[in-house]
Amino acid sequence: MKREKKGIRRILLVGSGVMSRGIGMMFAAGGFDVTIHNPRRDRPDNIPAECAYSRALPESTPDLILESVPEDLEVKRMVHAAMEQAYGGEPILATNTSGLPIDDIAEPLNVRERFLGIHFFTPAQVSPLVEVIRSADTSEETVVSVVEALGQCGKRALLVSRPIVGHLWNRLQHAILHEAYHLIENGIATPSDIDAIAKELLGPRFCITGLLESKDIGGLAIHLQSQEVIVPHLCGSREPHGILRRLIGDGRQGIRSGKGFFDWKDRDPDEIAATAADKLRRLNAFLEREIRGDEPEPATLPGTGSARDS
Repeated sequence: MKREKKGIRRILLVGSGVMSRGIGMMFAAGGFDVTIHNPRRDRPDNIPAECAYSRALPESTPDLILESVPEDLEVKRMVHAAMEQAYGGEPILATNTSGLPIDDIAEPLNVRERFLGIHFFTPAQVSPLVEVIRSADTSEETVVSVVEALGQCGKRALLVSRPIVGHLWNRLQHAILHEAYHLIENGIATPSDIDAIAKELLGPRFCITGLLESKDIGGLAIHLQSQEVIVPHLCGSREPHGILRRLIGDGRQGIRSGKGFFDWKDRDPDEIAATAADKLRRLNAFLEREIRGDEPEPATLPGTGSARDS
């Protein structure tokens, strides 16, 4: 039986943490009917006023169910299997995993063509970009419906053409962080040095020209010469650096514990996060006004098809 094509109107968010709350604010602002669901607790005080909240599953079938539960494969599988059983495989099911293989999450499902990854960046209501990750079985109709819904919220979808651990953003940022931890651990640079380069050099430069466009501007022949000299000396470890385990073992877990790479004692963690989110919001607005309209079109890369494919 052919499924009737319909757009997304009703959205169920499973989980009531920071990510679900931000995603709920975003979808509600886009005009969607949003319910946040957590069977284990009554409505918390910090649920956005524009979102409904329920410990029980809604009787009306949602068009999209998105989970933002802990990064535990079995927990996510259980959630999606329960949602499929409750609604007969009718809704689009989506995971907000930041790195788990989405095909593994989809394994218990019977209607896998209605499943995909939708990865939001913190804070979800601020970032203009969202990763949309196809599973091996995701249908084109499912992708189109999700991309249209995100567009209604003013978000641009980054299409990841096949499932890959870490998707795009996390693979890129962890490659940089992996080298940064190596430099800190070997006494080559301090955390302040690393963040100064990120804030005052990498950030501004790549805001203007992007990672790859900047290499076109500088010249690829020169870039290749630099790669030949530098790449063999980059950290090649396949394990997380011990610096993180030592910090966590010492109770230094970031702003909530008062210390991480930096000392945050006597400062309000919520105020720190809110200030950072506000600065990011204002920076994104500036970039949208002043820069984004001048982006070049990507060329077709040799042997890869269109550069837009992934």
